[in-house]
Amino acid sequence: MSLKIATWNINSVRLRADLVERYLVAHAPDVLCLQETKCRDSEFPATVFRKLGYEHLAINGQKGYHGVAIASRHPFLSIDKKEFCAKGDARHVSARIATDKVTAGEVEIHNFYVPAGGDEADPEANPKFAHKLAFLDEMAEWFKTDGFRTRPAVLVGDLNIAPHETDVWNHKSLLSVVSHTPIEVERLGKVQASAGWVDAVRYILPHPGKIYSWWSYRSPNWAAADKGRRLDHIWVSESIASAVRDISILKEARGWERPSDHVPVMLELHGEAPPGSA
Repeated sequence: MSLKIATWNINSVRLRADLVERYLVAHAPDVLCLQETKCRDSEFPATVFRKLGYEHLAINGQKGYHGVAIASRHPFLSIDKKEFCAKGDARHVSARIATDKVTAGEVEIHNFYVPAGGDEADPEANPKFAHKLAFLDEMAEWFKTDGFRTRPAVLVGDLNIAPHETDVWNHKSLLSVVSHTPIEVERLGKVQASAGWVDAVRYILPHPGKIYSWWSYRSPNWAAADKGRRLDHIWVSESIASAVRDISILKEARGWERPSDHVPVMLELHGEAPPGSA
């Protein structure tokens, strides 16, 4: 028994509904988590998902900005949304999903879109950067107090931080660039440590290999330059880390017509114990 969970910053789900359909048909995740849907709940293209068998939708949207959604083949046991920093932004949605024998019958999926943080890495001069740091602090505090260590959970999303040297095309060049600054990396580390989250991507694809999930629209030839960053993440709770079997990053999606600047990242969990384990 397996469960496939994908995450993708789609940068407008209505504009790129055809790309979502292409991905779902070709790769068939059980669950797809989207960020930057950029539409109100009533405007979400639910028919695209339902005709492909994704009957269960958890949506937290707003007009023109942000927005997150979870589309699932499996029924939801519950849905929740949490607001961070009292700004009214749609940046989180979660769902408990029934999964047969995988992860003891259910898994809790949290889908996040962390603020990008603007251009200047100075919280005093740049309110957007201050917001990003405050958002991360609130995430860490929440995970510390809400029992996340004790239940099977997966955290996915565009966290807008590339934490490791091997998550960016040039570590030294990007140390002062928002998304790879030491203060952001430190805060993200505190979020991860707050509930003992395991970075599933690096669990399967360890260092020193470089991994990217985002390539800027500003690059005239993104594929040749390959100046990417790993901004899209999948973390799992320690209790289900041994169920992680595979990670796939669909780089080719960056070259599709009218693409998002992010590409899908997919996790595969297996319910059985790994070969040779005690």
